[in-house]
Amino acid sequence: MEPVNQTAVSKFFLLGLTDDPKLQPVIFILFLFLYLITILGNLLIILAVSTDSHLHTPMYFFLSNLSFTDICISTTTIPKMLVNNQAQNHSISYTGCISQICFVLLFGALENCLLAVMAYDRYVAICHPLMYMVILNQRQCVRLVLLSVFITTVNALLHSLLVLRLSFCTELEVTNFFCELIQVIKLSCNDSFVNNLLVYLVTSLFAGVPVLGIIFSYTQIVSSILRIPSVGGRHKSFSTCGSHLSVVSLFYGTIFGVYMSSAVSDSSVKNAVASMMYIVIPQLLNPFIYSLRNGEIQGALTHLFSRIPFL
Repeated sequence: MEPVNQTAVSKFFLLGLTDDPKLQPVIFILFLFLYLITILGNLLIILAVSTDSHLHTPMYFFLSNLSFTDICISTTTIPKMLVNNQAQNHSISYTGCISQICFVLLFGALENCLLAVMAYDRYVAICHPLMYMVILNQRQCVRLVLLSVFITTVNALLHSLLVLRLSFCTELEVTNFFCELIQVIKLSCNDSFVNNLLVYLVTSLFAGVPVLGIIFSYTQIVSSILRIPSVGGRHKSFSTCGSHLSVVSLFYGTIFGVYMSSAVSDSSVKNAVASMMYIVIPQLLNPFIYSLRNGEIQGALTHLFSRIPFL
């Protein structure tokens, strides 16, 4: 294939989940439903936390930031897919594709960092309860979030800027419903060794450090809980971690599933479905997990709905 300089590339084509015209309306309705539920669920979490003074604590501050991140990552990918589905046009502009890569990396990595910060929050709350509000004061909470944003922004910009140096062949079909970094790099006609090396090195660093932080936090939490003499006390302490553990398991479980799927299958449809599992499903289920397992959130939501006149 003849290489095409990146300045000459005007668009990529997102193959999506299927090219069957009969299934397109079903996919549109399904993703529209999932997107609306994701936005509504996460907005309710943010509103509940912001309007209820009892939830103005570090844990719920981090939770509201996680919900905002979930809204952003879903909005980065799903609306474009819905527009293309309705227009029967699978193209995305070169600028749009690079921007999508950048924002998916930014918000995906930010969610990863926030989960680690929330694990640290649970560690301090259980292992150092008397110092909780001192260690995680308002200024420190803001610093942790801003540090996470800074790190993930650098990561996203680094990958996106290196994609700009690539030249692409005439085959510009991305085997996914959004511009995924690895898929776009595979379309390059020139040497992409630096890009691939950076993907593995940076991913190992930015994913590995938060994961190690989560493992360390919960190792200390379990050790501290086991030293509590009463069974009721142990259960009460561990129950405060239940929602976060469920979200962590869902997030990393879907990513692991995507990795395993791509390792054993080259099918574009299977890869796209696997990508949907980590770019759509966790963001959809996170607010439900926190709502169903958290009495304080349920109380705040009930109070919020009671203030709406027509309900």
